[in-house]
Amino acid sequence: MNEIELREYLKFLSNKSYFENWFSIVKPILLSDEFQKRLKFKHHHKSVFYHSVLVSYNAYKFSFNKKCDSKNCAIAGLLHDFYPFPWQYSSDLEHMDPIYLEHLKIKKPLFKKHGFTHAKESLENIHKYYPMYLNKRVENAVLRHMFPLNIVPPKYAEGWIVTLEDKLVSIKELGRIK
Repeated sequence: MNEIELREYLKFLSNKSYFENWFSIVKPILLSDEFQKRLKFKHHHKSVFYHSVLVSYNAYKFSFNKKCDSKNCAIAGLLHDFYPFPWQYSSDLEHMDPIYLEHLKIKKPLFKKHGFTHAKESLENIHKYYPMYLNKRVENAVLRHMFPLNIVPPKYAEGWIVTLEDKLVSIKELGRIK
């Protein structure tokens, strides 16, 4: 997906306030091949890409009313679910690297399942692909966004904002599942 196609995909946000500033922050990540793979990773009934865009944009907007860094909120919101393997089956995975489907077949004990491990896996994956976007606040927001499932809460305001927006977006997504 190039920038024109990406803007078309994001048209549901483009007429909203803050879009251009938010887009200028996250555009390099959104246009990268590795992040675009998340278009095919299912998340609830949408994609990880779609979910992450909403969390990022909402966290960015919300941050202006708080004493925190809006750029960190945009980055952490976008990358909070940047785990390396899908956790739900999608037919789109049939056309990707077979390792994605193989990973889905692995049986894991409860505390090794996606909800408990993906925050750490996401942070490790960010270190691999986007280390230039990391700082202590972004790292903490990604690592702690699953609070209270993961029992250690976020340390900074950015982490609380990403955690809140992740829950709000997820509730809306789950509410649409039949």
